[in-house]
Amino acid sequence: MPIDQAYLVAQLKALLAIDSPTGYTDQVVRYCYREIERLGLTPELTRRGAIRAVRQGSRRKGARAIIAHLDTLGAQVKLVKDNGRLELVPIGHWSARFAEGARVTLYSERGSFRGSVLPLKASGHTYNEEVDTAPVGWQHVELRIDAVTRSKEETLELGIDVGDFVAFDTNAEFLDNGFISSRHLDDKAGVAIALACLEALEREGAKTPVDVHFLFTIAEEVGVGAAAIVTEDIAAMVTIDNGTTAPGQNSSEFGATIAMADQSGPFDYHLTKKLVDLCRENDIPFQKDVFRYYRSDSASAIEAGHDIRTALVAFGIDASHGYERIHTHALVSVARLVTAYARSPLEIARDVKDVSTIAGFPRQPLAEAEQPPIDLDGGANSSPSDGR
Repeated sequence: MPIDQAYLVAQLKALLAIDSPTGYTDQVVRYCYREIERLGLTPELTRRGAIRAVRQGSRRKGARAIIAHLDTLGAQVKLVKDNGRLELVPIGHWSARFAEGARVTLYSERGSFRGSVLPLKASGHTYNEEVDTAPVGWQHVELRIDAVTRSKEETLELGIDVGDFVAFDTNAEFLDNGFISSRHLDDKAGVAIALACLEALEREGAKTPVDVHFLFTIAEEVGVGAAAIVTEDIAAMVTIDNGTTAPGQNSSEFGATIAMADQSGPFDYHLTKKLVDLCRENDIPFQKDVFRYYRSDSASAIEAGHDIRTALVAFGIDASHGYERIHTHALVSVARLVTAYARSPLEIARDVKDVSTIAGFPRQPLAEAEQPPIDLDGGANSSPSDGR
């Protein structure tokens, strides 16, 4: 099934133009909701704004979910300082070294303000070599607002206060060679992929063996993610997010990256194997990877107690949570894989039930018949006691 690359890229551009740090996501939710409506589905919102859109298949039970998150990294005002500038705390886990020098928008109750995040010692003409030896950390940067203010009182009079949200400019560049450089590709690119998958299914009138739930969460960067959006009909969930390309990692900016495990543990064996098989069957370039310092919507769903199979399909991203870069080859590869998954046959029929007997329970490569017999009576085939 062909993926409309132009549509995918256009959606990514539109999403990157909307500020959406965790906690300040209403505008991007409205955009995504309307786009899903335009594609022909009827989305619904949770109280706080996570989106669920169900594309009907041949069966409701045992549904599949495709999930990405709308929220991004950002910051909040921690303190209005005596000099009128602002101390910040991060939203999400990221280093202040990637905040230094950034242009930002601060959202207050009275309106928005532009500004720059600067080291406390920002002027070489004043501090000389100290600008190169200053430590890195959020306590060592401050936000300079582009407004007339030289004191705490003047800043407060502008309507700026503790807790205001700070969104960082993306500085997005879409190059002719397919590379895309921008902040917040995590996970705006994943959202664009999910929308491109939905667009392809609708355009082709594709039939699926079970319902497909398209889910968009709003608090993944702070660990909440899919905790409250998974319904009892869902049996398996594929998360679309970034895969880190770095020394010691197997992810790539080309093809699809299938995660085998992250810091929350291994992903579901059978669902992950299915995705690998789909790549091979459909000639989709792919690689596998394991992430030590990474978690996604899949982790939050499992930790919330949902008994579902989970997997993670990633687009390779260089310098994640920093000055990020991806390639359209990976975006299209992941979109092809997710679309193939949505249409693929249902192989574990017992998954349509919450609980059932051993009948139809899947097997891993080493079948029971190949394992050594267990003699419960302590006969010739029994193992000696460790305490003999």
